[in-house]
Amino acid sequence: MPDCCHAKHTPRSDELKKDVTRRLNRAIGQLNGVKSMVVDDRYCGDVLMQLAAVQSALKSVSRIVLQDHLETCVVERVQDGDTEVIEELMALLKQFS
Repeated sequence: MPDCCHAKHTPRSDELKKDVTRRLNRAIGQLNGVKSMVVDDRYCGDVLMQLAAVQSALKSVSRIVLQDHLETCVVERVQDGDTEVIEELMALLKQFS
């Protein structure tokens, strides 16, 4: 695991892992399709529409992971008295807005 990453204290549910993995695999498939479109010199507007679909799919995954983060990691750390997690959360929210 890279130095920038931390281990999650409460494991994600199998259902969440399956859902996020399924969504990511779909986004990867869409992105590979976009790559093919570029290589095949497809119309720019069509490429942009597919890129928008990929971005939407990734935003959806981000919202799911963020909700899990709030419901587990953030709640647990605040309950343990660690309020620094609020600053981390604000930085995350800033990146997604």
